Amino acid sequence: MDVNNNQFLPKLSVNLLEMLDDDEYYDITIEVGSDPYIKIFRAHMVILNYRSNYLRRILSTNKKKNDGTLVQIKLPNILPEIFQIILKYIYGGRLSLEECDDTLDIIKILAAAGELNLHELINHLQSFLIQNKTQWIEQNFNLVYQASFENDSFLELQKYCTNLISKSPDKILKSISFSSIPEKLLVSIIQNNNLQMSEIQVWKYVIKWGLAQNPELPTDPATFSKEDFNILKNTLQQFIPFIKFNNLTSSEFSSEVLPYKKALPKELYKDLLRIFLNLNPNIRPNDKSKVQSINSDIITFQHAELISKWIDKLDITDKPTSSCEFKLILRGSRDGFESDIFHERCDNRSCTITIIKVKDNNQILGGYNPIKWKSGRGYGATKDSFIFSFEDGDDINKHILSRVTNENYAIFNDHSYGPSFGSSDLILRGNSVHCIKDSYEKQIGGASSESALHYGIRCDCCNYTVRGMRWKCTTCEDYDLCQTCKTKSRIHHHPDDHVFKLIPHSDSSNYAPRMTHI
Repeated sequence: MDVNNNQFLPKLSVNLLEMLDDDEYYDITIEVGSDPYIKIFRAHMVILNYRSNYLRRILSTNKKKNDGTLVQIKLPNILPEIFQIILKYIYGGRLSLEECDDTLDIIKILAAAGELNLHELINHLQSFLIQNKTQWIEQNFNLVYQASFENDSFLELQKYCTNLISKSPDKILKSISFSSIPEKLLVSIIQNNNLQMSEIQVWKYVIKWGLAQNPELPTDPATFSKEDFNILKNTLQQFIPFIKFNNLTSSEFSSEVLPYKKALPKELYKDLLRIFLNLNPNIRPNDKSKVQSINSDIITFQHAELISKWIDKLDITDKPTSSCEFKLILRGSRDGFESDIFHERCDNRSCTITIIKVKDNNQILGGYNPIKWKSGRGYGATKDSFIFSFEDGDDINKHILSRVTNENYAIFNDHSYGPSFGSSDLILRGNSVHCIKDSYEKQIGGASSESALHYGIRCDCCNYTVRGMRWKCTTCEDYDLCQTCKTKSRIHHHPDDHVFKLIPHSDSSNYAPRMTHI
């Protein structure tokens, strides 16, 4: 009789947990916590030895004595109520995080698991926090950020926090814990050259943080004393070198910076005054062309800046020559993936970028269409379109840029399809995407089935690449129809439907994308 290898595990877990309540066979006591919150736990050396590398090392120096004296160890850095949860996991392999009323307890459990080297539990806790507690992490970013770097095993949480700073600095700076952000962390945020935030916003946040560190200061700088300005000046001194005042307009400088002029270094203030006094109120002295903003759940400022360079046909190392503003038109995860929604929102719009997040991996696909989208079936011609992919969405260096080679087939329009490029190079329908090189320089996507688009087969009625169902004439050597043309009103080759055979294909694309049209 075949036995499911796992069917006895629940009972084993229950029996092992019962050992914790057994007063007879324990051989070690664990003192957990520090005064006045200390609790003594009873346990079994053999289980602790094999479940925790950290406890194994401690037990190796606390050998069991022949006189019957119990081994005792101390864990002063862990709260008793947290260790109770950990101990149940060690014995029974069970942990129900949904029952934790306070997410802060999960952070405490993670810290304890890190101290005890419980790697399986560490990975589980990190994944749970990232997948289920994103809003809480943003609101308590300072706490989570610091906790993530307290142990080298918390790499997943460290990476998440670092990416969050890069992608959504505004969320961090608007969080309820903003005033408690350490100086070093805030400096690292504003020091980032790819910060997705205007310079005037940066200045306002720095002032807000500085005032929060000195609650005794008045809220209105007009009432500041000389000593008040000196206090604020000392608080802000680490930030000033990284604020790009040249990216302010003279109007912004006058209304937001001048009131705090006595908190600036004298020489810096004199230099800025000379610059802004001779400037149009709405012009920035160092008006470097760059991406103004990006509202995307998929790409970051860095991606947007690189795409902008591709639009201008610049090299990666070139400075942007035009200022790009990205406006969100449609987001698939919010608005839906149906083709009619796409055409309703995007038809007759030019200069659009399609961004696709591939499901279950970190790949990003996309394309740029400089001409207008249409609902009527046909191809749009342009020499300036391109498609692209980022193998790892977090690394902009791992990318493929593929420019159009067959200009007459650059853009494919059809009311049944979403944004599509070439005859088969990047084709979207619903939330499925297929990528097969044809009208562009390079293959950008993973291995999609060629039969999914019947690669190289054109409908002998409309002359478009066959997508979806392909109908082949059984009496002729080489005659094919697409599903649209395979109607009696369109068939002039044979009036009899029965001479056409359906050629199946696998429509199970490797990709189930989330789409953002910007």
